[in-house]
Amino acid sequence: MPKRTFQPKKKRAKRKHGFMKRIETKAGRNVIKSRRKKGRTKLTK
Repeated sequence: MPKRTFQPKKKRAKRKHGFMKRIETKAGRNVIKSRRKKGRTKLTK
């Protein structure tokens, strides 16, 4: 059986979808804002 295609890496996930990455862009800030408004406990990875 072949190897699975998804090999998750926590560091990469944090760098791509983490809080600091979200803050960098206007769109990312809007994501944080909307998630705060919705009352999410976890905003980002």
